[in-house]
Amino acid sequence: MLPVSDTERRVFAVQNLSAPNSPVKLPSNTQSPHATPTKGGDRYVPFRQSTLNLITRYSAISREEVEECRTPVKRTLGGSSRANIHNNQSNGAARDLQFDHHSSPSNNGYYIYNSPTDSSRNSRSQHHTSSQHQHSSPNGNNQQGTGAADTGSDEAANNAMVMKALLRNELLYDKIDDIRSYKPDASEIVQCPSPPENPVRDSPVRALFHFGPKQWNTPTKHGDASTSSPSIFAGPLSQDSQRLLKSPRKPQRKVPKNPYKVLDAPELQDDFYLNLVDWSSQNMLSVGLNQCVYLWSACNSQVIKLCDLANDQDSVTSVQWTDKGDFLAVGTNKGLTQVWDVHAQKKVHEMKGHSSRIGCLAWNGDIICSGSRDRLIIQRDVRAPPGYSERRLTSHRQEVCGLKWSPDKQYLASGGNDNQLLVWSLRRPEPCQTYTEHNAAVKALAWSPHHHGLLVSGGGTADRCLRFWNTLTGQAMQCIDTGSQVCNVAWSKHSPELVSTHGYSYNQVVIWKYPSLQPVTKLAGHQTRVLYLAMSPDGESIVTGAGDETLRFWHVFCKSGVPKTARSRLNLIQSLR
Repeated sequence: MLPVSDTERRVFAVQNLSAPNSPVKLPSNTQSPHATPTKGGDRYVPFRQSTLNLITRYSAISREEVEECRTPVKRTLGGSSRANIHNNQSNGAARDLQFDHHSSPSNNGYYIYNSPTDSSRNSRSQHHTSSQHQHSSPNGNNQQGTGAADTGSDEAANNAMVMKALLRNELLYDKIDDIRSYKPDASEIVQCPSPPENPVRDSPVRALFHFGPKQWNTPTKHGDASTSSPSIFAGPLSQDSQRLLKSPRKPQRKVPKNPYKVLDAPELQDDFYLNLVDWSSQNMLSVGLNQCVYLWSACNSQVIKLCDLANDQDSVTSVQWTDKGDFLAVGTNKGLTQVWDVHAQKKVHEMKGHSSRIGCLAWNGDIICSGSRDRLIIQRDVRAPPGYSERRLTSHRQEVCGLKWSPDKQYLASGGNDNQLLVWSLRRPEPCQTYTEHNAAVKALAWSPHHHGLLVSGGGTADRCLRFWNTLTGQAMQCIDTGSQVCNVAWSKHSPELVSTHGYSYNQVVIWKYPSLQPVTKLAGHQTRVLYLAMSPDGESIVTGAGDETLRFWHVFCKSGVPKTARSRLNLIQSLR
């Protein structure tokens, strides 16, 4: 039997089992020398021994019990023995209802009362001891000596059983696992050593809760997963969490919901087929208001009246700047195409050829193309005399309402009220590609500055779709239903995004991501259809016009979103100035 030290005999609490809710009292003279006071000062947590030491002590007690059980015992059937046995059994049953104050404490600092199983074992042990003493007495009546021997034997047996129970609890405490993450693994099933005579107690202990070291191998979004345990001085955050917090935050895309400037535009026509607003490369805005063309400088907000067609009883139906921004083409309701010198503020060209209004214009260097309600597209060179170098494109069956040149100036896209989208080449009089998937008039057209040959077009009220085309192969790519009439569309110069303006029935401006076609934001402010759209020369702002006779300026794109390419030292051309 293992000796019980004085340290293990300390008592931390005495509890009356008949009153389970009674408070626990701490004796003042039983403080553990190995206890560490907590913040409150009224509890003590002893230092815990190693698991190997606990298993060794538990095995030693188990072996002694086995040897005890195998020792032959001579029993006497005399009346005095039966009375002794009866008394010992009642005393053992009474002891089952209270703590043993002479038992050894567990490593967690508390004593455990004897269970009914342990009490029966106490009775058997007392019966065995009593029988031995009676057999050794010469006259069979030495009850006093027997009682003294029984008391010492009971204390030793109780101490051994209590110590074994406490050690077993400590071993069970070592193998507690979290039931939420419990998986019956072979390494988690630990069988505590116990006597082979008790098969119920020898059942494997399943780990339901586990308080061991955490496995720091959880994959994270930023960087590789950490495979080493964090230092105890690193704070409550793991290395993966610290890496996530230190990683640069992705800038959030924010678009102002309100326009930064609003201008009145009286008599701005509410007509889907007209194009009355354009923004030049010299930061000058041109607006056609009924019979006049006005210029507004975005630099100093100065307003200039460029021309007035009241004397000719004509009205402005379209305006378009040249690439350099020094000349402005003006289309009229009578089918005339005028070219004005902005700096001299005078008309330099006037070209006839159309029999009806000119709803759209497009410049290609010195070549001006005009689309009219008479279903014609006329291509002219302003440097040649009138009537020379004139081409007529006649494939549309109704009014032409959209014209756009590709970035390389080799192809011209035209949309008409006949729901057709045509792509023309400078070298051929017939369209090289024809797209008929739209179900309404095609006015909104834009070539992508980022992808060669990518063209987007928007349909009217009966269609409401943005369609993307690969003009290099002639195939349709993507299509999205915007939910309302598409009036205009334009690509961002700096990022893979585009903006579209809409009429019936939402009257809004929508910014899209490409190629996901997810809306970044939707801008509302106009009271009627947003029929006109133009982009600033820096590519950050747009201006929209509507039948509510207002011009609204929006900040929708940002140059900072341009990905910067790394400069290689091997590229000698980049190093030249």
